[in-house]
Amino acid sequence: MKVIASSLRKGNVVERENQLYIVLSAESFHPGKGTPTTQIDMRRISDGVKVTDRYKTTEQVERAFVEDQEFSYLYEDGDGMTFMNVENYDQVVVPQDVVGDTKPYLQEGMKVLLSVFNGTPVAIQIPARVTLEVVETEPAMKGQTASSSYKPAKLSNGVKTSVPPHIQTGTRVVIQTEDGSYVERAKD
Repeated sequence: MKVIASSLRKGNVVERENQLYIVLSAESFHPGKGTPTTQIDMRRISDGVKVTDRYKTTEQVERAFVEDQEFSYLYEDGDGMTFMNVENYDQVVVPQDVVGDTKPYLQEGMKVLLSVFNGTPVAIQIPARVTLEVVETEPAMKGQTASSSYKPAKLSNGVKTSVPPHIQTGTRVVIQTEDGSYVERAKD
């Protein structure tokens, strides 16, 4: 199905030269003079090669028909990550390169959307936010105000982020999965 380039988003699958590509990022540029363009960073699904293309914003791009299905994350082993279809309980193993940089945020039982093309998972969408525990951080400095600065912290999934000074080790926090940034203290 043809769509305009500016409508593509991260996780979409496009077909180009009889190859499937997963969109890693799409950014539109609107210069003062000249034609607006959309730059799309993609990864070829067959071999993982990354490609960057620039299109006129209104140019047509072939979007591949993929079916988004809800799955639940089960576990990881040597073959990859195992997910279970929540409707029919079928299990599917997803290779590490499809999961990519979302892997640290996967939690047992987490509901995700897998994009499936001809029975093969080609992309994954995880929830925008997850709750994790701070396992290591510096103590707050006396006189340091909450709005002035953040301090480094290590989360229970091993990811490092920055948190406000009042957050202590053992505190549960909400993290943005797209960039690993602190959102707020968990309300539980």
